[in-house]
Amino acid sequence: MMQTLTKRGFTLIELLVVIAIIGILASVVLASLNSARDKGTDAARKSNLNNIRAQAEIVYDDDGDYDGVCGDSKVGEAVTASSATCNDTGTAWAASAPMVSTSTYYCVDSTGSAVENGTALGTNTVCP
Repeated sequence: MMQTLTKRGFTLIELLVVIAIIGILASVVLASLNSARDKGTDAARKSNLNNIRAQAEIVYDDDGDYDGVCGDSKVGEAVTASSATCNDTGTAWAASAPMVSTSTYYCVDSTGSAVENGTALGTNTVCP
């Protein structure tokens, strides 16, 4: 009686092809995660800047003007966390932070404006 040898398993080439496909899929997923992480950072920065508006009104209620808004401890925390720029005078204030996922800036100010544009705040107290 003749025995036939039956090979079970995968060849080295088959294994290498599967590993290569898994590597390609993993790189696509990691690229998507980086994009999502950047968008999450942008959302956090926008939230921090929007919270500055409420704190600035508290400073205004306490002092009667906007002078010192950027020096307020809670505003300072939000500015630091957002890598933002903050400017104030007795009559106005503005804060702006660069967005990570785009080459724009998000700006909020004492007029109620909240805009995203390509211009940095500079020394202004009104969003550009």
